[in-house]
Amino acid sequence: MRPVLMVLMLCCGASVGAQPVFYDEGPMAGQGLPFSESVRVGDLLLISGQLGVDNKNQLVAGGIQAEARQTLNNMGGALKRRGLGFEDVVKCTVFLADVSEWGEFNAIYAGYFEKPYPARSALGANGLALGARLELECIAAYPESEAGD
Repeated sequence: MRPVLMVLMLCCGASVGAQPVFYDEGPMAGQGLPFSESVRVGDLLLISGQLGVDNKNQLVAGGIQAEARQTLNNMGGALKRRGLGFEDVVKCTVFLADVSEWGEFNAIYAGYFEKPYPARSALGANGLALGARLELECIAAYPESEAGD
């Protein structure tokens, strides 16, 4: 078993015997990129970083606000493809090209989540993929009734 998955499973309560299931769908699928859109391990879904790209895999125009909306819409699509929604997200990590845009991002982010909010980290990052203003990765938990699926 991959060491990173083992650590996540032990830290996050996933069954040690759970086999990871890898999914490659969504905006960046089929391009030969070296990552999966998401990986399910037990009752956890780990979603790779999403960017504000459209259906042609181009960053949307309009700066941080437009990218934030598209990024969150893309995250919503990744969740929906696995039968989940924003209410199932337990942790997010936000990478911002310019931390001074945190407030603008946060105002849009808050419109996608309801209390209780997921745990979250936000940090500045230099050189995000495709020249993006932000990247968002999330971990979601399947409801107990679906944890064995």
